[in-house]
Amino acid sequence: MEFQEWIETAGKAVDAAGVMAVVLGAVLATAFALTRLVRRQGEVYGRFRRFLGRSILLGLELLVAADIIRTVAVTPTLESVGVLACIVLIRTFLSWSLELEITGRWPWQSEGDSAAAGEG
Repeated sequence: MEFQEWIETAGKAVDAAGVMAVVLGAVLATAFALTRLVRRQGEVYGRFRRFLGRSILLGLELLVAADIIRTVAVTPTLESVGVLACIVLIRTFLSWSLELEITGRWPWQSEGDSAAAGEG
């Protein structure tokens, strides 16, 4: 097996891990939420959203890593790097938006800054 084939296989494996993180996270978040509903425990929706959001964030990070592996290591053309840059920008924006939804603050803010951000 040649180097490019190894890199392509590694990229596909990381891609699959990203998809599995999202799928498994969605299944587990749903199972935990249903368990909490049956037991009539509080804050089901908030916990479901946080668990699902974190799973999606993990999946997005793995998918970005897979794109970087496959694009830069296998086909480093100017066009492929440009496409990679667009993909990374979009996924980064999605990650930041999810982080804001989950925690109530931007990734670069400390926990104490979230109250001040909501006042502005």
